[in-house]
Amino acid sequence: MIAFGPVPSRRLGYSLGINHVPAKHCTLSCVYCQVGRTTHLDLKRQDFYPVAQIVGEVERRILECSQAEKTIDYLTLVPDGEPTLDANLGLLINELKQFGIPVAVISNASLIDWPDVQDELLQADWVSLKVDSVEEGVWKKINRPHRHLNLSNILNGMLTFRSKFRGELVTETMLVAGLNVNENAAIQLSHFLLALQPFKSYLSIPIRPPAEAWATSPSSQSLSEVLSVLSNRIPFMDLLFDTEVGEFVSTGNLAEDLLSITAVHPMREDPLREMVKKTGGDWKVVEELLAAGEISCIQYRGERFYMRHFPRQSSRNG
Repeated sequence: MIAFGPVPSRRLGYSLGINHVPAKHCTLSCVYCQVGRTTHLDLKRQDFYPVAQIVGEVERRILECSQAEKTIDYLTLVPDGEPTLDANLGLLINELKQFGIPVAVISNASLIDWPDVQDELLQADWVSLKVDSVEEGVWKKINRPHRHLNLSNILNGMLTFRSKFRGELVTETMLVAGLNVNENAAIQLSHFLLALQPFKSYLSIPIRPPAEAWATSPSSQSLSEVLSVLSNRIPFMDLLFDTEVGEFVSTGNLAEDLLSITAVHPMREDPLREMVKKTGGDWKVVEELLAAGEISCIQYRGERFYMRHFPRQSSRNG
């Protein structure tokens, strides 16, 4: 299926996804990737699907959504591989414009220093670029890039693209235990983001099964330390940690449900309280889990986030 959704997104409202690159054609092989290890690690841009086929499927899906009175806020190029490997990216974005819906592209930024890629992405309305680390060694450990990629070129390419792009540019950083979760990494990242000045810089943690089982979420303590550094330096920082309350289905055991959810998806206090209320539970359950050390509470810009506490990870976090 090339066109799917629309699915709810904190960043894009209701997003109709477009999977225009097959799995797993990519320029990186990130340790945390939910699609798994890269099977086609390549830098060659190529044709994957005919543009007419993609546009036709999107048009049919838009019609179905219209008939079902479902809103679509963005058409989002978010394939199982790297979208900029599609040699027809620019043509595709241009063809999608006919529907009068903003076009978003979620890229790992690896080819952003290529002039043709920049020119094509300039046609989009919203672009997300990955920046997991600005230190070469750490970047290679997390993103496991194609051997001909160079981080310095990529970072400079992002700055050049930012100077020309008139749409909404955001960045996303995945925090992985033991790799990029320490004060020095946070300070270096903040310097680059302040130079880039995106509309938003999002922080994420692994919430789905990663390509490598050891690529886990940071401990609450190390996460709090990094957030403290970044929140004091980056006014446009935002978190993609909390789950949507509407996705929660109770099994009848509130404590077990809370542990299973917060193990993969830390939650803000307000949605958590609403979830407890909807299930007819008592906030005392949360307090008991805190007291037992089963979950932890972290502070970020005046809000509390609750996450499963895994003591075994503590020694691995920087």
